[in-house]
Amino acid sequence: MHLNISKGIRMNPFRHCGHSRYNWKSRGPHGHFAERAEHRHGGGRGGRRRIFDQGDLRLVVLQLISEKPRHGYDIIRAIEEKVGGAYSPSPGVVYPTLTLLEDIGHVRVTTDESARKLHEITPEGAEFLERNREAVDAIFARMAGIQQAQGQSAMPQIVRATENFNLALRMRLSRQPLTNEQANAIAAIIDQAATAVEQS
Repeated sequence: MHLNISKGIRMNPFRHCGHSRYNWKSRGPHGHFAERAEHRHGGGRGGRRRIFDQGDLRLVVLQLISEKPRHGYDIIRAIEEKVGGAYSPSPGVVYPTLTLLEDIGHVRVTTDESARKLHEITPEGAEFLERNREAVDAIFARMAGIQQAQGQSAMPQIVRATENFNLALRMRLSRQPLTNEQANAIAAIIDQAATAVEQS
């Protein structure tokens, strides 16, 4: 079933000229890359549908980190859940955004007990969020609407399982190149799952 998630999404008049509608203090050395990555991937699968206007993803990530310190993977999962599986940002979008937020002083990086990077908000980041509270609330309200529409169009447990699989596969492929043996093993698992679904 096709879901038109672009309906009702407010378009940003500055999106196509490379400017954000938010007053970021500094772009930092990675700012330009992060903006282009969000523009390219922000429309959901295939790049044809847009969940976020340019600059929205930064606010979403910052808001999620303000709720509790988070890993990059946790942020990906949280965004995916909040739109009911309609969109899952790639690591190539989320991690440059985290780097940019760190560069401009809105988050700082610590480590957890497993020595993994953990991002937490700074006082400057919290102040910036409050200055943009109206925009943040509007974005999350839009995400909640998408989540509700997704729940009405597909069984949520199937959406969740499908997105978990897609995310696990992307994370594995981004970690290191696969050997032929590993690729064949993953392909066999996918084929078995497809056969089981078809026969269910």
